[in-house]
Amino acid sequence: MSVYRGGVGQWSWLLHRVTGVGVLVFLLLHIVDTALVILGPEHYDAIIQLYRHPAFRVMEVGLFASLLFHAINGVRIILMDFWVDLMRFHRQFFYAQMAILAVLMVPVTWLMLKPVFFK
Repeated sequence: MSVYRGGVGQWSWLLHRVTGVGVLVFLLLHIVDTALVILGPEHYDAIIQLYRHPAFRVMEVGLFASLLFHAINGVRIILMDFWVDLMRFHRQFFYAQMAILAVLMVPVTWLMLKPVFFK
């Protein structure tokens, strides 16, 4: 009896779902925090002040990484859906996707976290 041990396809599937839910949660929270302006500018300003905390900067980096992964993985999925012959290279596409993600995240992380470490 063989046991399915997953692989890059399973990790890609799982990360795509998790990042999609994460982005959805962010969008819902963003709608709520923007709607607070109805209660008065002091409520909105309090939330905006909270977002300036360094912990939120780190979470913004995570949000950007989630959006970027979700977008690049979506392009990979579209390519394989339209050109089925590419499926045999799905592992290489996944590794290329992760390399692109890493290369793009290094400067973005530096720019986003620079104000936290160097004031």
